[in-house]
Amino acid sequence: ETGVAASSYNDVAIPGDTGTRISLTDDLEAEAGPFYRFQAVARFGERHSVRLLYAPLTLSASGTLDGDVSYVDATFPAGTPLEARYQFNSHRLTYRYSVWLDGLDELAVGFTGKIRDARVSLVGGGRAEEFSNVGFVPLVHVLWRWRFAPPWGLLLEVDAAAAPQGRAEDVMAALELHPSPMVSLRAGYRMVEGGADNDRVYTFTWIHYALVGAALRF
Repeated sequence: ETGVAASSYNDVAIPGDTGTRISLTDDLEAEAGPFYRFQAVARFGERHSVRLLYAPLTLSASGTLDGDVSYVDATFPAGTPLEARYQFNSHRLTYRYSVWLDGLDELAVGFTGKIRDARVSLVGGGRAEEFSNVGFVPLVHVLWRWRFAPPWGLLLEVDAAAAPQGRAEDVMAALELHPSPMVSLRAGYRMVEGGADNDRVYTFTWIHYALVGAALRF
């Protein structure tokens, strides 16, 4: 799966309780960027399957702010040209069970274990500071595939969870074409939204993806 990704908001403060809260989309000029995702799914028996997913993402922004910016261990004076880099790489392992299965049509539910590798860096005025965080996030998983007019179909896939300390949602909706039982093509939209709010970090982002993709079945 590949395409173009862009943020509608991307707010960050490091540390979360004392750092300057800045928007990488409103205070700086954010850039859209290309993305790609790879996944492999293995089916066990008729209704059990396991998915491995690798989903890296890097977006950039630049500009100047009217006030001083306190970020990690540095203060960037007002008017300093800043370059921001937002990286959010996701590694996931999913188990799902098909509660309904009819050929390629399917409704499956399960759970996902996600390892996030998040990094946000600011560079400017000869200073460079980066915040990085690697952690585990459990998510609920849902997949629905419906060939409403074969070979055309719809695909909906969701990984999501919410807790007092933060939330995460990854939702994809796509139109699929199945030229053969072994091949499917897709085009659609994905959104990734979420973040965390605590003393160490404040970060919330909403990213939109225009996507195309292909799948091969063996």
